[in-house]
Amino acid sequence: MTLQPLATAVHRAYTADLDAEDFYRMLRLRVDVFVVEQSCPYPELDGRDLENSTRHFWIDSADGYVLGYLRLLEDPDGTFRIGRVATAKEARGLGLGRKLMRAALAEIQRAPAALSAQTYALEFYRGFGFEPSGEEYLEDGIPHVDMHRYPGSLR
Repeated sequence: MTLQPLATAVHRAYTADLDAEDFYRMLRLRVDVFVVEQSCPYPELDGRDLENSTRHFWIDSADGYVLGYLRLLEDPDGTFRIGRVATAKEARGLGLGRKLMRAALAEIQRAPAALSAQTYALEFYRGFGFEPSGEEYLEDGIPHVDMHRYPGSLR
């Protein structure tokens, strides 16, 4: 894997518009980070990727690896849900997560948004206007906190 200049372009697509190879590369990064690296066997494939409104944001390396990924869902109440935010181990510290978050938030603009943050990342998400909305809890053995961003709280 190389970290060539293509690592700065954010791609976006609905699931229906993805080809199988791109989708596979995204799912591979998610499994590499959330299942393998974090030693957390859980049902990564939850069915929400196949919803008509699901959007995928990703950043590729020049040699075809997905270096960063984010999934944007729409909940029935109109809230957007950001999840599966992941960066390949080799690409951490390059600001790719910030680029992905900015792209997703530009997409939803001033709509309410929610996410379930691993507690170590609270300050990262606070930088985008998200605030904790509950107590810490364990999800698959990893501490998380629910966070929300409301139109009135935007920076």
